[in-house]
Amino acid sequence: MADPVHILITGGAGQVGLELQAAAWPEGVVLHAPTRAELDLGDAASVRAAFAATPFAAVINSGAHTAVDKAEAEVAAAFAANAMGPAVLADATREAGIPLIQVSTDYVFDGSKDGLYVETDPVGPLGVYGASKLAGELAVRAGNPRSVVLRTAWVLSVHRANFLKTMLRLAADRPALRVVGDQHGCPTSARDIADTLMTIALKMIADADAPTGVYQFVNAGETTWAGLAQEIFALSAATGGPSATVEAIPSSEYPTPARRPSNSRLSTEKLTRDYGIAPRPWQAAVAEIVHELHAERTAP
Repeated sequence: MADPVHILITGGAGQVGLELQAAAWPEGVVLHAPTRAELDLGDAASVRAAFAATPFAAVINSGAHTAVDKAEAEVAAAFAANAMGPAVLADATREAGIPLIQVSTDYVFDGSKDGLYVETDPVGPLGVYGASKLAGELAVRAGNPRSVVLRTAWVLSVHRANFLKTMLRLAADRPALRVVGDQHGCPTSARDIADTLMTIALKMIADADAPTGVYQFVNAGETTWAGLAQEIFALSAATGGPSATVEAIPSSEYPTPARRPSNSRLSTEKLTRDYGIAPRPWQAAVAEIVHELHAERTAP
């Protein structure tokens, strides 16, 4: 019998963390997804104790302070979770000689570029959340050379709160919704992100020379929030679920404490080249989630 392969997942209660735990890992992989109470990333001693207790083969950090608007008023909390936590993990994984995979975000960019962002494009976060996530990227890359930063965007799933679930909830009692139509991006399934993280982690465990650095993963294609809402309602209506008409509005008519990038489109070519991962179209990913939510809703 081969020894078990222990993998630490932080942020296990989030959309990506839950999908990581549900993913089809190979036999022999043992996942550890401690709660925040069990493992405090802000406490280096807590992290050291976890590493002393278990011989982890890799760490996937999918945890974050993701309340983008709240972060504008909670700067210290955002940086503690999104920058200091990854820095502590970078130290611990480097000392243990194991890879660290860090989940990051399109919010590291200012959204002013025309076309798809590539990994080497200049960063310029518009707010506290993006700045704190960028600091986390830098901490991981500086702290552990055997690391991958995986940027993603517009994350959707059957879990937790996200745009898709919010739209269906609002449509249940509103016939028409006004949705921002001038922010462009790539809706992305948390399940597909988890599968990508699994592929990267297993390759990095198996091969000490596996590619490192910054990568991007989103589902293929692009749309706006209004376009995404229309697709969600068309799919939902076809299953007899809630639907609404969508009026596209400019961002200026929906002010938020944090500014959003107007362009969040990310290129995935580097990931396909180095890891052989080719994302499916966002429409297929969204359809899968809508159908699962419908099945949950109509289950006896």
